[in-house]
Amino acid sequence: MKPDADVIKSLAPTGRLRAAINLGNSVLAQKDPVTGQLGGASVALATELAHRLGVPLDPVLYASAGKVVEDLNAGVWDVAFMAAEPERAGTIAFTAPYVIIEGAYLVRDGAAFRVPADLDRDGVRIACEKGAAYTLFLQRTIKHATLATFDSAGSYIELFKADRTLDAAAGVRQALVAAAPPGSGFRVLPEGFQKIAQAMGTPRERVAGARYLDGFIDELKATPFIREALQRSGQDVAIAAPPG
Repeated sequence: MKPDADVIKSLAPTGRLRAAINLGNSVLAQKDPVTGQLGGASVALATELAHRLGVPLDPVLYASAGKVVEDLNAGVWDVAFMAAEPERAGTIAFTAPYVIIEGAYLVRDGAAFRVPADLDRDGVRIACEKGAAYTLFLQRTIKHATLATFDSAGSYIELFKADRTLDAAAGVRQALVAAAPPGSGFRVLPEGFQKIAQAMGTPRERVAGARYLDGFIDELKATPFIREALQRSGQDVAIAAPPG
């Protein structure tokens, strides 16, 4: 789908595509610690979009999706990759999801928790990342437990491990599994509490750009593009959202 001049002006008003890349979600974006090279499905999508628009790509790197949202009115990014959360949809126009990941709980081996509902009890404290999609979801749905929110995407898991007053950590399943190898004393509950739809977004007032992104994602979902990008970055291709 070839973009017209209105689309290019909408998505790249500076003559460059400024794509907000959330490195806090290692399922979708990674940065090589030695070379600094970026990879992952969101980077692949940003690169392909810039190519189609015929403009250079300027990745704008973030440690969390919450920080991306905070920068919305600063005008420093044109497109972003994050969960299509209802709280964000008032100001960001989202495409259909291109990847679906899962929100899950990390608990101590000896804890009695077996399913997510076990954690929604008085006196239970759950560590989570401020502004993350799963945190916004839990803030809407948790009735009895207390959420302890932290600014850093990675360190809150370590804080949970060290603080016995915290009963669990909520997060993206893949990150939690990586933090709980066999023998660590921690485990991830088999059942998740949320399906997280990862989408492309642009400021809602960019109507022409938003319309183009809808078709862009729909087109690529009908091809192996997203699955191949996931595979290249070592991710499970099963998380690719189905076409349609």
